[in-house]
Amino acid sequence: MTSPDLTEWQRIDDQQCREAAGVLEIVGKRWSSAILLALARGAERFSDITASVHDLSARMLAVRLRELEQARLVDRVIVPTMPVSIRYRLTPQGRDLLASLQPIAGYSHRWAQPQD
Repeated sequence: MTSPDLTEWQRIDDQQCREAAGVLEIVGKRWSSAILLALARGAERFSDITASVHDLSARMLAVRLRELEQARLVDRVIVPTMPVSIRYRLTPQGRDLLASLQPIAGYSHRWAQPQD
């Protein structure tokens, strides 16, 4: 894969940079991308997500899910069963974001520094 030439980057304006920075702030928070990945892999319930993301506390999961909902990346669905069941799923924006993160994951894999 080749790098985009400079002319492609010249077409990005300051507003687009601010918008991208906002998205990266949300996804760059600890656990956010792991939660999105767990949802993409089929986790729907709070307990499913907790089991999929090792070392993630229930409190932090609740905080991150609220943030991801506010960012419109995750939907919270109340299922009217007895007792009530809550399911989480990626929104179209969340799925699109995950697809956009694939090149970053590839970059990270290629250039990651070995852990001491």
